[in-house]
Amino acid sequence: MKKALFLIYFFSTLAFSQVDTLTVRSEIMDKNLKAAITLPQGYAESNTKYPVVYLLHGGSGAFSDWHQKVTDPGLVPKLADQYQLIIVTPGVGPSSYYFDSPLMDSVQYESYIIRELIPFIDQNYRTLDQKESRAITGLSMGGHGAMMLAAKHPNLFTAVGTMSGVMNIDTRLWKVPEDFRNIRVGQQKAMLGADLNYDAPNFNPYTVMGLLDQLEQNGQDILIDCGVDDFLIKTNRQLHQALLDREVPHEYTERPGAHTWQYWTEALPVHILFLNRHLSRE
Repeated sequence: MKKALFLIYFFSTLAFSQVDTLTVRSEIMDKNLKAAITLPQGYAESNTKYPVVYLLHGGSGAFSDWHQKVTDPGLVPKLADQYQLIIVTPGVGPSSYYFDSPLMDSVQYESYIIRELIPFIDQNYRTLDQKESRAITGLSMGGHGAMMLAAKHPNLFTAVGTMSGVMNIDTRLWKVPEDFRNIRVGQQKAMLGADLNYDAPNFNPYTVMGLLDQLEQNGQDILIDCGVDDFLIKTNRQLHQALLDREVPHEYTERPGAHTWQYWTEALPVHILFLNRHLSRE
């Protein structure tokens, strides 16, 4: 695929693993976006094809967050080595929720991930290019992105997770100061329209709560976790109850913690263990 300025630079976080940092060209949005690709120990010396986990960052974050902000340095490469996975951490725009805006050509991140990034990774790395060997998870806005992308594209992902995720973009459910709430509402209306309706009968279709039919039908393995002191806990409880009401199998966990890197550092190994359990190597 000729959509990337391939391999801008390389860095190694552990002796055994390799992390490639790429600039990937999005023709859909007419801009370049960064991504980090973590390859497990032995990748360079083998002809093995590997499962892939896509690991998404939060609303004010970047592609490098999972490498630079975790409280256990080198955690992503350690997990890639332990489970013999390729882990991709893509970068997207701030507060963009990983969706396609109907109004802004610069916010088409669902199309970028699905139509540009995943094909690029599969063409340039030795991946098992099939639904059964691909999973996705993320934190905060990235949790929203993971659940939304998995719900809407069940042909691409066999399992999905969310940590401290924005399961409903309705900020009335968020425990945040009013000025923060107003900023987020303004950003959402800029992307989705001034007539944005949080009280639609089947929920806003641009949020995870509006994708319950898909989550019920897809049969994917789902992991949801959130800290009891997280400002998004109500949205996670809302989704959990909705899935229970529909008898959609899923794992749900609340534990001590807030919207912090300490929480996500502790959550990531649990997510990779869960996702790995459902990934095929055949």
